[in-house]
Order: sequence, then structure tokens, then C-alpha cells
Amino acid sequence: MAEKKSLNVLILCTGNSCRSIMAESLLNHLGEGRFRAFSAGSRPAGGTNPMALEVLSGRGLPTEGLRCKSWDEFTGPEAPEMDVVITVCDSAAAEACPVWPGHPVQVHWDFPDPALAAGSDDEKRIVYRTVFAALESQFKYLAETDLDGLDQAAMKELLQSMAPSD
Repeated sequence: MAEKKSLNVLILCTGNSCRSIMAESLLNHLGEGRFRAFSAGSRPAGGTNPMALEVLSGRGLPTEGLRCKSWDEFTGPEAPEMDVVITVCDSAAAEACPVWPGHPVQVHWDFPDPALAAGSDDEKRIVYRTVFAALESQFKYLAETDLDGLDQAAMKELLQSMAPSD
């Protein structure tokens, strides 16, 4: 019997410092080998957001190896071929994305940017945890969804139908 291939998922956000980083860690953990998640940004912020890493480690999720990176890393011949590209912020979704090798399914799932939170550190942590909970719910749903055997059109339709609602 042929071994099932894990799906490569690229999660994009403009800065790749917070939402996409948390989603990468979540999907790699929740997907239990069925998914290989990566994250990148169109205009990387230069570093991972400390509060995003704090939320991940507080939930026992891996943070080792997470780093802020450009989507250019995923366009060259050495890059892993993506099956799915998910934008998690409106600004990244509105940008002209590169042509991805393999022409993966592309969908948009919008989440608020916790990096824009104002207030004390404790108030900001509440916002980060709230956004993390929304990401966790969404990516858990993805990890539990059977995508095996779907062609690109069916996968795109299914993933679009899964987009979080306001």
C-alpha cells in the first residue's frame, strides 16, 4: 500500500511575526504528520513576536525553529512544493502573490492582528490568547478534515467553505 503524502501548507501574513507563526506551529502539531506547515510574509517584520512565542510555549507548542521569513524562500527550485497556500491577513491577501511552484490551492482566512493590540501587557496578552484560540479552532478543523483524494477544485471549494466568519 502506498504511503500517504503529507500536505505542504504555506501560511502567509504580511509581517510573518505573529498569526502565521502561531498557525505554523499549530498545524504542525495538530496535523500529526499529515501536514507540513510553513509560514512566510510578503514584508517580513524581521523577527518573531515575543508575545506570540509566549502564547505558543504557554500552550506547550513547539517554538524551536520558528522564524520570520520572506515568501521568496518558497518560490525557488529548492523550495518545498506547496499543496495549499493560506493567507491569514487581509493585506497579504490583497497583494499580488508570487507564482508558486506546483500551483497550489490558494485561500484566504482572515484573523485580527494581535500585534495591533493596545493597552498594558496583560491586556495585550488577552488579545493574543483570543486570536490564538481562533487560529487553534480553525487549524484544528483543518487538521481533522479529510482532504485525501480531492482534486484542486474540490479542495479549494472545501477550504474556502471553511473560512472563519466574522
